[in-house]
Amino acid sequence: MKKRKLGLALSLVLAAGTLLGACGNSENDDKESSNGKNKDNFTVAMVTDTGGVDDESFNQSAWKGLQEFGKDNGLEKGKDGYNYLQSKSNADYAKNLNTLVREDYKLIYGIGYLLAESVGEVADQRPDSNFAIVDTVVDKKNVASITFKEQQGSFLVGVIAGLQTKTNKVGFIGGVESELIKKFEVGFKAGVLSVNPDAKVEVKYAGDFNKADIGKSTAGSMYSSGIDIIYHAAGGTGKGVFTEAVEQKQKDPKREIYVIGVDSDQAKLGAVPGTDDNITLTSMLKRVDVAVKDLSEKAKEGSFPGGKVIEYGIEENGVGISDTKDNVTEESLKAVEEWTEKIKSGEFVVPGTDKEFEKLGL
Repeated sequence: MKKRKLGLALSLVLAAGTLLGACGNSENDDKESSNGKNKDNFTVAMVTDTGGVDDESFNQSAWKGLQEFGKDNGLEKGKDGYNYLQSKSNADYAKNLNTLVREDYKLIYGIGYLLAESVGEVADQRPDSNFAIVDTVVDKKNVASITFKEQQGSFLVGVIAGLQTKTNKVGFIGGVESELIKKFEVGFKAGVLSVNPDAKVEVKYAGDFNKADIGKSTAGSMYSSGIDIIYHAAGGTGKGVFTEAVEQKQKDPKREIYVIGVDSDQAKLGAVPGTDDNITLTSMLKRVDVAVKDLSEKAKEGSFPGGKVIEYGIEENGVGISDTKDNVTEESLKAVEEWTEKIKSGEFVVPGTDKEFEKLGL
């Protein structure tokens, strides 16, 4: 009788241990999943700024990166794979981020520095969710910040503009004047003047990233003043720059005017209808797609760099010039290669601020 009671007691202890072990494993699994360490059922999504996912710029590039990540990992568009929400106004940022949190995406991107405040607020409210911000830094433990050395890529297209301008007058049109867009402006000016000290660079800011009409009118004024090459870093506003250049080329097919695109290869925006002409000189690639895909892979493998800043430059294939080089001369391409090596080796450091630019004495 005593042996039966002892055996029953041992059975109950073993059963309880099994149940507790199962509960412990479940808790550990939940923790791993919330930290992005569970490789199964990994989902990722992004929130665009007001430029939209088809902006021919960094929103579109980011979406390309997510699509490539999804394809490589056998994921489909939707709640069980990868997705995006488009913002029509600033008021949509926090709302869209919270929607993706509720849909349980393991990693959520805010595309563009305009989302920084909203990403910071939602990250505080949702400490168990992982976020990433593109183009700025949000100092939170559950936010990875992606930045680029835009000045390096802008320098290279500046070299091309400096060598190929026929009037020694080139222009830069920015969206909203800020520390970020200053890197484009300053790097471009340094590139132009490093190879052509006689050139003049006119700078204008539109005050908006989604005003094509302002981009068009600003470009019209520049071209009328004798500027023959314009580099824009203005998102949707930059589409107006292309529109103006195309229209002027249609009016005077012999006139040599060009636009330098930004973020992605914008060659198709420069096609002149009814002709084989294209007014896109080249484009400065900011490989948001490379960065988004890279960070997504890290998060999926359990190495989400929360609280860290990841910077992508020429060495990381984060910036450069586009593959479309039909209008770029051999001399310019050779110069780009030479300057690229100088930048990679550290022989030349591209300025990203006005103070750094002034030190070059250009």
